[in-house]
Formats: sequence, C-alpha cells, structure tokens
Amino acid sequence: MNDLLKGIWSETSDVLTFYVNGSKIVEKAADPETTLLSYLRRKVGLTGTKLGCGEGGCGACTVMVSKWNKDKERIEHLAVNACLARLVSVHKCSITTVEGIGSVRTGLHAVQERISKFHGSQCGFCTPGIVMSMYALLRNQPVPSLENIESALQGNLCRCTGYRPILSAFQTFTKENSGCPMGAKCCKNKDNQNSKSVYGNKVYFISWSPDEISNRFVEPHSANQVCFKQYDGTQEPIFPPELLMSCKSEVDSALRFVGENVTWYTPITLEQLTRLKTVFPDAPVVSGNTEVGIETGVKGLHYPVIVTSTVVLEMAKIEVNDTGVNIGASCTLTDIKSKFLDLVNGSTLQKHQMQPLHAMLEMIHWFAGDQIRNVAVIGGNIMTASPISDINPILMACGATATLSMHEREDRKLIMDQNFFPSYRKTAALKTEVLSSIFLPFTRENEYMKAYTQSKRREDDIAIVNCAMRVQFYPDSHKVKEFSAAFGGMAATTVLATSVMNKIVDRKWEDDLIEDVALWLREDFPLKLDTPGGMVEYREALALSFFFKFYIFVKDDLSKKGVHVENLSQKIPQGKITENEETTQVPLGGNDHGTLGTQTWQEVSPDQNIEDMVGRPIQHESSQEHATGEAKYVDDIPTFKDELYMCLVTSERAHAKILEVDISSAATSPGFVNYIDHHDVPGVNEFGCIAKDDIVFAVDKVTCVGQVIGAVVADTEAHARLAVQKIKVKYEDILPKILTIKDAMKHGSYFKPITHLKVNDAETAMKTCDDVVEGEIRVAGQEHFYMEPQGCLVVPKGEKGEMEIFAATQSPTELQDWAAEVLGVDYNKIVVRMKRMGGGFGGKETRFHVFSNPAVVAANKCGKPIRCVLTRQEDMQMTGQRHPFYGKYKVGFTKEGKFVSLILDIYNNGGNSTDLSGPVLEKAILHADHCYSIPNISITGYVCKTNISSNTAFRGFGAPQGMIIAEDWVWKVATKLNVPHEKIREMNMYKEGDFTHFGQQLEDFYLKRCWEECLKRSKFTERKSEVEEYNSKNRWRKRGISCIPTKFGISFADGGGLHLNQAGALVHVYKDGSVLVTHGGTEMGQGLHTKMIQVASKCLGISVNHVYISESGTNTVPNTSATAASTGADLNGMAV
Repeated sequence: MNDLLKGIWSETSDVLTFYVNGSKIVEKAADPETTLLSYLRRKVGLTGTKLGCGEGGCGACTVMVSKWNKDKERIEHLAVNACLARLVSVHKCSITTVEGIGSVRTGLHAVQERISKFHGSQCGFCTPGIVMSMYALLRNQPVPSLENIESALQGNLCRCTGYRPILSAFQTFTKENSGCPMGAKCCKNKDNQNSKSVYGNKVYFISWSPDEISNRFVEPHSANQVCFKQYDGTQEPIFPPELLMSCKSEVDSALRFVGENVTWYTPITLEQLTRLKTVFPDAPVVSGNTEVGIETGVKGLHYPVIVTSTVVLEMAKIEVNDTGVNIGASCTLTDIKSKFLDLVNGSTLQKHQMQPLHAMLEMIHWFAGDQIRNVAVIGGNIMTASPISDINPILMACGATATLSMHEREDRKLIMDQNFFPSYRKTAALKTEVLSSIFLPFTRENEYMKAYTQSKRREDDIAIVNCAMRVQFYPDSHKVKEFSAAFGGMAATTVLATSVMNKIVDRKWEDDLIEDVALWLREDFPLKLDTPGGMVEYREALALSFFFKFYIFVKDDLSKKGVHVENLSQKIPQGKITENEETTQVPLGGNDHGTLGTQTWQEVSPDQNIEDMVGRPIQHESSQEHATGEAKYVDDIPTFKDELYMCLVTSERAHAKILEVDISSAATSPGFVNYIDHHDVPGVNEFGCIAKDDIVFAVDKVTCVGQVIGAVVADTEAHARLAVQKIKVKYEDILPKILTIKDAMKHGSYFKPITHLKVNDAETAMKTCDDVVEGEIRVAGQEHFYMEPQGCLVVPKGEKGEMEIFAATQSPTELQDWAAEVLGVDYNKIVVRMKRMGGGFGGKETRFHVFSNPAVVAANKCGKPIRCVLTRQEDMQMTGQRHPFYGKYKVGFTKEGKFVSLILDIYNNGGNSTDLSGPVLEKAILHADHCYSIPNISITGYVCKTNISSNTAFRGFGAPQGMIIAEDWVWKVATKLNVPHEKIREMNMYKEGDFTHFGQQLEDFYLKRCWEECLKRSKFTERKSEVEEYNSKNRWRKRGISCIPTKFGISFADGGGLHLNQAGALVHVYKDGSVLVTHGGTEMGQGLHTKMIQVASKCLGISVNHVYISESGTNTVPNTSATAASTGADLNGMAV
C-alpha cells in the first residue's frame, strides 16, 4: 500500500454492515462491482425490486435507504435506484424493499392496498418501484400534497396505465382526500356475513342493496367509490435501534472494500480524499454513482479504483453570505433544493438576489426523479462535464467560482467561464485535484437571470438544448451594461455565446435586438449538418427561442418597474391583446391542473346477478401480488443448481463479412464455461414466422448492428458480460449500408412481393377532380419499452432431448416450434411455460428468438440450465421496434371537399429480415382510407429491406401509420379549401352499408353516431370557440383542440392469417369445487387472466374466488395463436 494511505486504510477489505427490512446483514466479502439490486435479488432473494433499465431512468428498482445524518442529527429516508447504488455504498444504512412493508399473507400496506384497489397496476412490473417511491414520500411527509406526489413519481415510468389510476390512488393520501370515503359504510363497519370477499381477502364490493353495488362500479378510480383503510404514519417500522446507537456513538472510519476487479475507498475527510487522488489520479470520485454506474454497467468501462465522497462532511455544507451561496461539491440536489427553498421563502434575501436560486430550483425539478436527486451531487454534475448539463449553464452565466483542492497545496479557485470546459467531457481541473465547493453569486440590482431547457420528455430526461442568460442594465434604463449567456447542446461542451455577449453591450432592450441576436447566435454556434445529435435546425431554433422568451420576460418586468420600453402590443391589432395576457412563464413544476380529463366506465345493470362478474371492473387477479412484489416474472425464478448465464456476442457493423472471431482472451476470463455459435446448432440455423430468413447465429456475414454472432456461457452474469467484452471480431465492410427508407428507395432494396390495391381507375378519376393536393409524410419508429426486458430460462430435462423453457413471450407455441427446429427434435419434446410478462405491446410476439434460440443451443451443448436476460440497451438494439413509414400521396377532391381519388405509395422499413413486416404493411394499406369513402384508389406498398434490426409488431400493427398518413392529406384538403377540418371529415365519412376499399360491407356501423355523440358530450364547438378566443388574446402561448374519428380492424386478417383466429382452453374441476383454468392466451398486463376467470365463473355458476389461473403452457393448450391482434379476450373467452 502507498505510504500516503498507510495508517488510514487497512491492507484487507473492510466488513460491510447494513440492514434489509429490519434484518442485519454482515458481508465480509463485499464486491464493489455488485449493485444493491443484484445483491437483493440474487443473494437475499428479494425479487420484488426489478431491473428495468439499469440506468436509473425507469424507477422499477426503487428501494428506500434510511440513514442517520450526523450533521443534521436526524434519520433520512431516501428513495434510491438500486440498479445504480453500489452494495458497498450502503454501509450503516437500513434498506427497505417492497417486501418489507407488506405482503398478501401478512397484510398490505396502505400504499399497496390503494394502488391495488384503484386498478393502478396492469402488467405490474413497475408497480413495486412506484409503491416504494410513494412509501418513501410518506415516511417524510405523512400528508403530502398532489404536487409532492407528482414530484415523488417523476423518476418512475409506467408503460401500461397512463398514470391516471396511480395518481387517483395516491391522491387519497392528501389532506383533502385522507380517510375512508365510504364513511359509515366502510367495510370495517360491516359484519362479515354482509360483505362479499373475492379472491380471498380482496374486497371488490360490499353486499348492500343492488343500487349501492351498481353505483360502486360507475367510476372505479374515484376515491368516493373505493373502500380502504386509513394510513397511520406512526405505525411504520422504526430505524433499527442497534444501527442507530452505532451511528450515534461510533466514530466514522475510512473504509476500503476490495473486490475481484475493483477497489472502493470511502474517505471521511477532505484531506484523505486528496491523498487518494494523489495516489490514484485516474480514479473517479463518485457519490450517487449516477454517471460512473452507467459508464461501467452500460458502456462497459472499467475503473480499478473508485473513490466516494459521500461521508466527507466538509464537502456537504451549504453556506450563505451577503454576495452568494457556497455549495459543497458533495451536496445532493435534494439538499440544495431544500436549502434554496428555505432561502427564497425566507425574508433574509431581497427579491432581485434570488434569481439564480429560482433558476437552480427549476432545473433541479426537471433534472431527474427523486431517486437521482437524492444521491446525485452538484460536484458530480460539474466534473462529468456533460455538454447538456442543466446545471452548468446556470453556473457559467452567473460567473460561479469553483474551488479545487489538492493534497498539501492551497486551494485553487477558477471562474466557470469559457475555459473551464476545454473539450468534450474534460474540465480545467488537474487529475490530482478535487472539486470541493462552488460559489454561486446572487444577482444584483437591475439584473435579470433565467434558465431554460428543452427535452423530448417533459420530466426526467436529458436536454436537447439548454441555456442560462443573465443581463444587467444601467440604472433606470433598458440599456445593456453586461450580458452573459451559456448554452448546452450547441457544442461539445457547455459554452458561452461570446459574440452575443460582446455585441449586445450598450444596446437597448428593444425589438430590433431579436434579429441581431439571431445572426450573432449563428456566429457563436455554426452547427454543421453532420453535427453529433442531429436536429441542427431545431437546435438553432431552440437557442433563439430561449433568447426570445428571456427577452419577453425581461421586457415585461422592465415595463412593470416603469422603465420606458417600446410596448410590444403596438404591433398587435387594437383590442386583440388584453392586460391579462399570459406570459411565457410556466409555474415551477409545470402548469396547474385546471383542465382534467374524464373517463366513462362500463355500466352494470342493477338486474345483473350478483354472482355474475362479467362486465364488472374487478381488480386485476394479481393486483395485490403486483403491489407487494410477490408476482413472479421470468428473471424472478430462483436459480437452479448448476445454472449458467449466457450473454450474446453481437455485431458492431451494419453490413459486413465476418473475417475472424477471436475468443482466446475470453476463454481465460474468470468463470468462462463455453462459447456457442452456428457450429453448435444441431438442427436448422434458418427459420422465420413467414419467410425463413432469420438466423440463429450469423455464419459468414452480418446484416445489422446487434445481430447475434455467438454467445458466451459463464458461471455468473458478471463473468459472462466480462468475457463477452474480451471477444474480438474482425470485419470487412460490405457496401452499400442501407439504413433508411430513403436509402432503400435509392437502391431498390425491397422484400417481395410488392403489394397493390386498386379500386376503379384512380389515375383517370384524378383528372376529373376540381382540385388536387400532393404531399409526403414520414412517420418515425417507436421503441416498445415494455418495462420487463426480454429474457428466458432454459432447463434441459436430461431425458430424450426434453427441454423446459420459461420465457416472456406473447407466443409460446412459436417459441416452442422454433426451439424444436433449431434443436432438431419433435415439438413434443419442448415445453414452454409463461406465467406473466411485464408488458409486451407486440415486441414479444416474435423477436424473442434472438436470445431464446441461442439459449436452447447453449443448454443443449452444456447440458445445464441457461439463463439469459437482455439488458435494456441490448433489448432496444436487437429486438426491433414499430416500423418507420413513408407515404407519398396525391388526392383529388371536389370544390366542396368531397374525396374523389387517392393515389398512394406507402413504404415501411422492415429491417434485415421479413418477420411480420408484410402483414404490418398490409394493415397500413387497409387503413389508408381511415374513415373516409373514396371511390377511386390506387395504393402500392413496399417493405424496405435494410441493414437494421428487423422491425416487428407493435400495438396497432401498421394501422396508426396508415391513419396518420390519411389525416395528413385530410388536413391539407381542409386547409386548401379554408373550411373547418371537422366538416371535411364529416362529409366524407363512411355510412352504414358502404363498402370499404378492401371490399368489406360496413354493417352495424355506428361511426356517425359516435362522432356526433363525442362532439356533443365534449362540447366541442363551444370549446373550439373558446380556444380561438384565447389564441386571439395571447401571442406567446396557444391552445388547440381537434376531433378525429378512428376505424380500426381487429383479428388476424386474410393473406395467410385467418387460421390464427382460434383458441383453446383446458378446465380442471377438482373434488373440492375449485377450478383451474388454462387457456391459449398470455397475460401481459391487459387483464386477460382476470377476464377468463370472470367468464369461467359465469359459465360454471360459481364465485370467481374458486377459479384460478396459474400460467400458460404448451403442455396444456397446444398450437396456440399469439396473444395479439386485439383478439385475446374474444378468442380465449369463447374457448373457456
């Protein structure tokens, strides 16, 4: 050990002590590479905490970390992403997981009960994380506000529900809605004989009068219709007394944890930290691990030594003086937010001083979710030097000062200006220096400051462009004395707009400034078309729009202060703009909730038999298990004895020959067992659902990035991933590389056949039209982002080639078929079992084969169970998405707006194999008319063959793209005729008895009725008038409203798919009267199992309490169709 470190750290690894759900854990060999999530799931066996993204972005892994804060002398409860938190970071902490707050057996916690009863879960994969975020909030604020709840859930994603029922459930914890809304009719006040229990202890309705029962189901998400127990925060588990005594009495000591590949140091003083940086200058200094965790876990970077500053108290203080705030580099964003809120709400600062604090508060609000804010520190945000940091532009615009500390040297202070970030991801700090604090100056008199950011998603997303601007005026004037503007997303670093800053000085704050600033910004940020990140024109427009917003904000305030400026409304027609016009300002946390949507629910007749549950909105049959984390998914299955883990070796080139695959380094890697490739396939290497053009392993060339070349099998996941990184593949590129629809059109790269659909003579009819519009539209692809990444567990049975496969799939039969073909065995030797999926959306209908087929080959070769679960990044790269589309159209119409003729060329990007791209294109063609009668049609469809991962099924299956293309030309026709769009839509709608362009006669067709009812019930006409009036009175903020009809076809269509419109079921009736149902569908959050239980209950005349569904399996219901095409309930319901 280096002399600088001797006497502080021991030669051996320290012992890690922490608590999980009240139980003490002493880990004598804690590995710094192990995440808290991995330890909880694999070592402790608590699988309620899920792995969704591995980046701290989805919240599925949320746990509560409780610890004693010595500086504040209090216990803190923090929601944390377990996927990023290193195990060694929780020394002397108490961890609470979803299993620790309640269970089905012992009773649900109030949070679990309410999200269950309010239908707040569907697939359930995200639910434990959402529960824990809300639980952590209640531990800090037993009676939260709605704003508190929304802020606490910013770091949690739900792909299924749309969040409405989740918020409805949690609103009941607010002051306005606390307590059971049923009052005297609460289920606790009813005797047991008068209540109806369904699914054991799940209360769905109370057996009062039929009217009461019926009313309870009018709005199942309404707080006054659901019975639940009150929340009592005083009954929560206490912080472990032994741990509390230890934290209070024991003196902290520096820690050192030594793992297989990484050593972790925890210094307790700044002096110790600077010693470590002197000895290990390349070691990253981490706190929340929110950046380094992604670099090592996702990007594959390796740091032999990691240092944490979390317990260095000198770096965790916030001090205020007359000129500004000194922020310790280890202060978390949550601490900064709390302190700044105290300052802006207090009386010690003047209003003009607070502007940098307000800017920081707003950026922190949008920066991330609580799970990140609770652990991420400001020093990490600065030293990461991200060019899209939301904090750095504020610090640069305000002229903040960074203090850098180094061992046995005085601190060095640097102004955060243009020189602080010299290049991409680099700072002016030396490798041996540590950022210890940042001084943020207050704004002065006659000075204004604001920060802005724009991202693709409203919350918890990285910025496309962000900026902070500060301007100071000469006293009692609008002449600029000093100006500063810092931008992120416009260069490789956060940069100052120096041309603007220099040229704007001594200019008056008047309208002619805007055009000049636009020119100066182009000088400052000359973005090239091939600039990384793309969207060049949009980014340039954002930069100018931010200045424009700042300009309006400042000018508005100058006017209010009596400084003479040109009135902006002089250029607006008299009477159009009012004094009450809304500005460009948006309240912190977003807009208010003045406009809320409504939702109607299926009505249940009062005459319906009380035992008949069909049509009643009962809870999801697994809702309680979702809420408690007891619902099991594929990767929750306990590890088998001798189980091995498989990771895939995938292509890094879009189109190339494979020259060599070198596995020599991997073969000597720790835990390596075997390498699998096409040589190990005993059956066929080519397969597919329509054309046989998918392959298990690439043989001599690759046709997309992410294509499987081989697989590594090792004893653990960590060892498998390490070995994969050591495999070297040599390529020789093949040209052309066709990536887009445009590329495919240029090279004529299409899958056959080309599809044609014609009705009458569209070309001739076009010539007779009063008017014609032409246009084109591109519809981008979309990632499925099911919350549960794809994965499987393959178990060889050791007898006659049998294999059992546990998989997250919408099509167990197809997985069975392909596995058997790849292994060269009969289908009856393969059993596929599927209990539930954490979402599917079409993405798990076919593309599971990219990992399932290699896994069965690996299990066959190794003779042991093989587990393979894709990371989120692998999943997104390999499994395809919604098809991008391109439509080029020509539409002829009468002068009144009646459609006469449509000529349409429509293309989708199929990727490198056929998969389901043909049927997806056909679906788009069948919906190209949308809801409109067009007597003459000519449509030609192309599936583009490109060098990207094969695109696949996605909800709507091509229909949304076809309808979007149609609505584009509808909009153009209405705009050209200058008539309301609703009028054009209504006059062209199909009527009862009409024939579609694909020959179906529309019977029992209620489109016109639905349209008129929607307009009436929504008060569309009145609201549209209000929107137009609002827009006429507001220049900067606008509103919009639209009504669009939709015609959507369900079921598997003709063209080879009609035989799939079938299902099977197996019903077991046992001697005690209980019933076990198995059917051909799969449960992915749509509630299919719940519906089938309702159907079986009605058919057999028994309570749903006596009907159970365990799983879907090919050994119980064979030859099933995929659960897709909106047919699951209809087909399987009839089968049951």
